[in-house]
Amino acid sequence: MEGVQHDRLELSEIAVTVVREAAQRVAARRAEVFGANAFDETGGETPDGVATKSTPTDPVTVVDTETERFVRDRLTELRPDDAVLGEEMGGDAGEPGAVRWIVDPIDGTVNFLYGVPAYAVSLGAQVDGVSVAGAVADVVGGRIYAAALGGGAREIGPDGDERILRVNPIADPSLALVATGFGYARERREKQGRVLAQVLPQVRDVRRIGSAALDLCMVAAGRVDAHYEHGLSPWDWAAGALIAQEAGAVVVVPAVSSTSADGALTFAAAPGVADRMIEILRAAGGLENL
Repeated sequence: MEGVQHDRLELSEIAVTVVREAAQRVAARRAEVFGANAFDETGGETPDGVATKSTPTDPVTVVDTETERFVRDRLTELRPDDAVLGEEMGGDAGEPGAVRWIVDPIDGTVNFLYGVPAYAVSLGAQVDGVSVAGAVADVVGGRIYAAALGGGAREIGPDGDERILRVNPIADPSLALVATGFGYARERREKQGRVLAQVLPQVRDVRRIGSAALDLCMVAAGRVDAHYEHGLSPWDWAAGALIAQEAGAVVVVPAVSSTSADGALTFAAAPGVADRMIEILRAAGGLENL
C-alpha cells in the first residue's frame, strides 16, 4: 500500500510541475498573440489564431493547441510509457492498470480569449478510469491546486506557501454559494436555464466562473459551496473533481467514456449540503442528462 500511495504522490508532484510550466507559457503567449484585447483590431470578428469546435461560440486558440503539445512533450520526458488524452489532440485509453494523463490545456478558453481572469491548465492522472492524482493551475491567480487519491488536497499560492484544502462546514443549502456552467449549443442552454431557474431561489446565489476545473477547485478551497454542470468531458473534471473529493466534497462524475455530447452531470458539494442539493437538482430535472 505504501508503494501505491508513494506513486500517487509522485504523480501529483509531476502534475504540479507540468501545469506550473504550462501556465507560465499560457500567460506569456496570451500577451504575445492577443495583447490586452483579442478583439482590438478585428471589429468584433474572430481574431487570427482562433478557430471554433462544436458551435460557432465554442472557440479554440493557437495557444490551446501549443499548450497541449507542450504538456504532451513534458509528459513524454517525465513518464514516457504513459498514455495521454487531451482535449485538442485526442488519445487512447492506454493499457489496463497503466497511468493515463488527461489534459485540458486551457479550461476557460472564452475567458482566455476575452481577457477575463479565470482560466486554467488542468492535468489529471487516471488508472482504469479513476483519478489518482492531478493539478489545476489558475493562470492569472497564480495558484496551483493539487491532490493525490488518499493523500488530501492542497493549494500552492503565488508565493509558494501551501495550505491544506477543506470544504466549507455549511449545513443550510439556502446559504450555499453555487457555481455552475453552460454548454455552447442553444438547446442544451435552454434546458440548463430551466434547471437554474428552479435552483436559484433555493440557494444563496449562483456564480458562473467559466472554468469547470476552477469551479471544482473552488469547492475544495471553500470559495463556493457546490458546483454542478452538465456536459463536461473527462479533461474538464479529471483533476478538479479529485481535488474537491480529497478536500471532503461529495463528488459525482460521469463515466470516463462520457463526453460533452452526452450531457451527463458533474457535481461536487460540501457534505453538509450535498444531499439537499441533490434533491433540489432532482426536483428540477437536473439529475438527467441534458
